[in-house]
Amino acid sequence: MHFNGPGQQRGHVLLIAGDAAVRRRTVQLAPSANLAALAMVPASALLGSELPTDTVCLDGARDPNTVLARLRTAAATPGPLLLYLSGRLTADRRGRRLHLALAGTTQSAVRYTALPWEWLGGELRGRPAGLTTVLLDLAADKDAWPLLQEYGSLPASPCAEVYGVVCPPGFATGNGAVSGYTRHWIDQLRRSPVRPADVQLHALAAGAAGLPPGALVLPTAHELGMRTGRQHPDPQQPHPQQPHPQGTQAWEGRRQEGDGPAGPAGTAPTGPAAARPPGVPDGMPPGGDPRPHIHALATGGRHTEAAALARAWEEHVRHTCGFSSPQAIQWTEIRADLARMAGDFPLATGLWIGACRARLVDQGAAAPEVHAAAAGALYCWTQLKDRAPAVESGPELVALLRALPALDPSHLRLTQARLDALRAPGLPRPVHT
Repeated sequence: MHFNGPGQQRGHVLLIAGDAAVRRRTVQLAPSANLAALAMVPASALLGSELPTDTVCLDGARDPNTVLARLRTAAATPGPLLLYLSGRLTADRRGRRLHLALAGTTQSAVRYTALPWEWLGGELRGRPAGLTTVLLDLAADKDAWPLLQEYGSLPASPCAEVYGVVCPPGFATGNGAVSGYTRHWIDQLRRSPVRPADVQLHALAAGAAGLPPGALVLPTAHELGMRTGRQHPDPQQPHPQQPHPQGTQAWEGRRQEGDGPAGPAGTAPTGPAAARPPGVPDGMPPGGDPRPHIHALATGGRHTEAAALARAWEEHVRHTCGFSSPQAIQWTEIRADLARMAGDFPLATGLWIGACRARLVDQGAAAPEVHAAAAGALYCWTQLKDRAPAVESGPELVALLRALPALDPSHLRLTQARLDALRAPGLPRPVHT
């Protein structure tokens, strides 16, 4: 979030640690450690705003009503709000409702000792759109995981942007330290000279966290597609962020001499690429930028039409400007983002890897565009829920990351670790979205 509007006087950061996830006496997720690490980050960096900010850390709470009171206070703030929750996700077996387990929660008394998940959405429902970010680092137990499989997601509120991960039960044991997702979120905040957008932080953190196979990554593909076309109600506030860190670069590539249809949105293509390729509807002028039309098709759910048009333009640009031209690579990236919007993560991963390799040859390993394409490939690969496509594309992704020494070395290490885990037998059943 980046909010400094004149009518917003204060922001609010609420960090909540629920019960730890423990398996066979080994701590898999230590929410208290996550909270302690986040509390060391300046509130301005967490919130993405220089407004005066109230920060509340709630660790060790045993009464759901205590947590509810804090949620209610946070939701009442007129400015931007960041809500972070970490801990064990459980379920009431009788009512089949999800809960955030609190300190002292027992399975026989979930309804009385844990926080009902719908309370979260109820408190955030009245907040203005665009001012609320919910960040989740959770582990589901054996009672909650089947419900997540049934729901396919973990909604918080339609008024909030939700980012996070939910690990399945029985994942590889940890040591009770700060979890990978939260740690990499913090690392990106500290490393970047300019605060990245929340969606960029999420994509990089999820890609580098070494998530176990089958982990649920939020938002889901469907939710990302729904969010892409959302308009912000306040014209003085920023427009909603693209749901993928590479999306803006792909759809709004830099204008270069002789650029064809990959110029900035609203700028007519010039040169030989301006001619209409086969498959483009007659209603689109030959000299017009096709990307807004293609993007509108995708956000409207017409993914097949959008993909076909993008492929036609890509082939056209390849033949007019060259197969390895910057314009052709930009169209490969647009196709990758379209595949991501449609939930076709195997295709998106392959296209991002191809675009990254092409940029690597042309621009070198230190170019920001190369790193951004690698982040796109890594992010989409982490969304693969089925073992076969992840194992198939994993070695190529590992080789690509190995060719980029300037990237955070943990990306390569954790990608290799996830690939090794995917190759191992006895994986938990994935959540399909």
